[in-house]
Amino acid sequence: MSDDAQTPEGVRPEVAAAVGDWRGYVEAKMGFRNHWYPVRFSNELAEGQLLTLQVLGEKLLIKRIDGKVYAIRDRCLHRGVPLSRKPDCYTKDTITCWYHGYTYRFQTGELVNILAVPDSRLIGRRKIQSFPCQEAKGLIFVFIGDLDPVPPLSQDVPPGFLDDDVMILGKHRVVNSNWRLGAENGFDALHIFIHKDTTLRHFRTFNFPIGHTPLPGAVKVVEDADGPKGVIDDFAQHKPIWDGVIDGRVVVRGPRSQQVQGTSASVGTSIWLPGVLKVEQFPLPGLTQFEWYVPIDGKTHLYVQTIGQQVQTDEDRNNFANEFESVYKPHGLDGFNADDIWAREVTEPFYADDYGWVDEMLCEPDTTILEWRRLASRANRGIQTPQDLR
Repeated sequence: MSDDAQTPEGVRPEVAAAVGDWRGYVEAKMGFRNHWYPVRFSNELAEGQLLTLQVLGEKLLIKRIDGKVYAIRDRCLHRGVPLSRKPDCYTKDTITCWYHGYTYRFQTGELVNILAVPDSRLIGRRKIQSFPCQEAKGLIFVFIGDLDPVPPLSQDVPPGFLDDDVMILGKHRVVNSNWRLGAENGFDALHIFIHKDTTLRHFRTFNFPIGHTPLPGAVKVVEDADGPKGVIDDFAQHKPIWDGVIDGRVVVRGPRSQQVQGTSASVGTSIWLPGVLKVEQFPLPGLTQFEWYVPIDGKTHLYVQTIGQQVQTDEDRNNFANEFESVYKPHGLDGFNADDIWAREVTEPFYADDYGWVDEMLCEPDTTILEWRRLASRANRGIQTPQDLR
């Protein structure tokens, strides 16, 4: 077998066979299909505006028509060219291929005309694949898959995200690593070590150990039939480590204050299918960070970072927006999470050929990661493969 031999899923068969009960997770290099993914913020798509993007390897065109967002595959049925190469939209709800005039309706993907062959028997009988879209909390979600009926968005977001009184603000950026390295970086209890010098110290007094290990009972798996599927890690049931010792000498120490309760800057984390983290009481008390690791392809992911706060009045909303721009975004999403981004990108080469999934040497706190891998393997609705893109 050649060194680059891979299964149809794009993953080396010997690696997939070696990991046991989380094989499906390893095979999901391009992500889990038949799930909802956030792709942009609502204010990034104006009425009539056309955007191109890629999710799980799918190249999409999205457009807002009469206030509603629609998405179709960016590939003409005729000769396979990308419609986005020269988007000709002669009417507000159609796009015409620049090459031979095949014309499609955004709402359905239906072939509604071939401008140079108006009597073609193909018209009205063929469609480009379309993808359901939904807006919630200022984000545009796209369902990548072909399930019918499409499951509700509430099954693919963490508990609390859709609450009526929660206001969500955030940003997104592309990270040069596989989406799974993003998900595990966020949920990894031991990775707190890389944040020991965070600038958040200047805006918050907190306890911040250099690491902590979950004790029995800390980790809970949630698999309700009609709800989101995830793994919860309760930091109150962790053993924290405050001092890093080498040869009997303390070489690094986590900040610890008697003024605040708890053993960590967060109450706990949880991770949910298809790949979204919830960090409670973070970056400051009263806030919740929700972040998605949306596969673009096998090597990159869209990092969608959001922070939520309960608001009751316009004054609450204005105060939250101001604090987001002045503190939470620069020192949380940009500063604190910058450590996470470069960590993922530096880790990517080790896993790029798949062998990292068997060559890694996990330790005791990584039991949380293993629980996530097992849940994701058994509870996902499908694995995206190169065949799904044809």
